[in-house]
Amino acid sequence: MKIYQRLAEIERRAEAAALATVIRAQGSVPRHAGTKMIVFADSRTEGTVGGGKLEEQVIQAALAAIHSGKPGLLAYRFQDPEQGDVGVCGGEMEVYVEPLGAEKMLLVVGAGHVGQAVAHLGGWLGFHVVVSDDRQGFATPEAVPAADEHYTCAMQELPEQVEIGPQTYIVLTTRGVTIDAAGLPALLATPASYIGVIGSKRRWETTRKELQQAGVEAQALARVHSPTGLELNAETPQEIAVSILAEIILQMRGGSGKSMAHKPYDRRKE
Repeated sequence: MKIYQRLAEIERRAEAAALATVIRAQGSVPRHAGTKMIVFADSRTEGTVGGGKLEEQVIQAALAAIHSGKPGLLAYRFQDPEQGDVGVCGGEMEVYVEPLGAEKMLLVVGAGHVGQAVAHLGGWLGFHVVVSDDRQGFATPEAVPAADEHYTCAMQELPEQVEIGPQTYIVLTTRGVTIDAAGLPALLATPASYIGVIGSKRRWETTRKELQQAGVEAQALARVHSPTGLELNAETPQEIAVSILAEIILQMRGGSGKSMAHKPYDRRKE
């Protein structure tokens, strides 16, 4: 299959992948400008940018781009491997790596009042919203019209139903500890970027202890944000949704969470 047809297929299927393109080739180098290679999230590749140490480094950069969602420009020299160069041919190359396919997904587990509000706000913010619930009649287009996809299934079945990747943000707005403890191990085994669990600190501590007793490792449990959201003293489902999405945006954009209010300089304090 020609590379542009393959790229269209990746876009259509929303696969997690990255495209590496040689944008400058000077002197003696293994591939010319315009050469392309596709790298998938499981490290599979289609095409080549030259093989060897060069290609190993490009693949690692492409995998990082898939996880971060950010493109990058890479520069390579082929002169002195002892100085960190990728070869001895004598030339230079630049490779542009850009993530493909996978859009930001918000997976809302639990379609009650808060879950509906999170789905609504997530759709307004541009996420591809997927909502699920184990109860009949809750995760439906009629109940949650803001969602793009709806699933009625147990939480632990979701990784089989939904493509959960590095650009997936999961929010659990479920009914309690029993459901969370049963379903979280399956979600923690995915490469989701964010996993948040609604509820009190006590609720999460109870859930965490049950998961520990079930053999879930501390490193996996440390991925969970619970109680999910920023402290806004939120009360209504809509306010809670703002709190949750604010934390997700904070992680996505690398913000500080501090107030941006400007305070005028006061010389009297000198």
